[in-house]
Amino acid sequence: MKLIVTIPAYNEEKTIADVIRSIPRHLDRIDSVEVLVLSDGSTDSTMEVARNAGAEHVLNNKRNIGLAKTFARILDEAVARGADIIVNTDADNQYDQNEIPLLIEPILNGTADMVNGDRQVKKLDWMKSSKKYGNMVGSAFVRKISGTKLNDASSGFRAFTKESAQKFILLAEHTYTHETIIQAGNKNLAITEVPITFKQRTVGESKLITNVGVHIQKSLMTIFRSVMMYKAFRVLAWIGALLIMLGLVLGARFVFYFSQGLGVGHIQSLILAAILIITGVNTVFLGVIADLISHNRKILERMYEKR
Repeated sequence: MKLIVTIPAYNEEKTIADVIRSIPRHLDRIDSVEVLVLSDGSTDSTMEVARNAGAEHVLNNKRNIGLAKTFARILDEAVARGADIIVNTDADNQYDQNEIPLLIEPILNGTADMVNGDRQVKKLDWMKSSKKYGNMVGSAFVRKISGTKLNDASSGFRAFTKESAQKFILLAEHTYTHETIIQAGNKNLAITEVPITFKQRTVGESKLITNVGVHIQKSLMTIFRSVMMYKAFRVLAWIGALLIMLGLVLGARFVFYFSQGLGVGHIQSLILAAILIITGVNTVFLGVIADLISHNRKILERMYEKR
């Protein structure tokens, strides 16, 4: 049983050595533990520091491609190197690597395909209110649309089985955290969550969240794309039904006035009703088309998994 700890990193030369050295190398029921660092085009000494700290595999993107794409690549690299279990952690030393045994326990017990580390954001007094409540609202939204019960959708401290890691087809460009949960929920993977320690960052600043507003905007776009990928018919059908209902109400209003001999003064209601009903019907048809595309994508995904 091989465990590979993956660390996506971008200009983290000051902290990555502490992260690597604190990773436990002898775990019950695990035959070997290896560390895989993927530098996202770092311009500092991140790669050299990682090698000197004991990372078995140190790779580099030729240019900076962002956390989401780096995470997608690092999962593939871990699977290619024979990982049975993959633990992903951050290079900024905010997670306690001694909690890796806690994170992989549900996988070793056969009760989970994916384990999420719950940072217990509500209890973090040092976290800025904008980030704290943004995390809580975002997690609630992801919980709703993914059908999972996870409290912390933005945590980067996670464990995956090899099989679950191979099922992800990640398309986001900003962050992977929400998209993986939504995909896992819609692929019926067994997901659980364990409480973890989350330390305040003492060196440098977050490379991902340089602006809270921009981060929220990009995260919402990722969530929206994921929802439309898996639940497009439901969303578009509801929107279409709402438009049709509004059109029918306006149409009924026109019929009422028409029956009273006042139809000429309310012709605008008839025009608007027709526009709403036609738009609603077209929206429902778009949902049907999107649903057929979704089924086709699922077939392609299954073919990919069986290769």
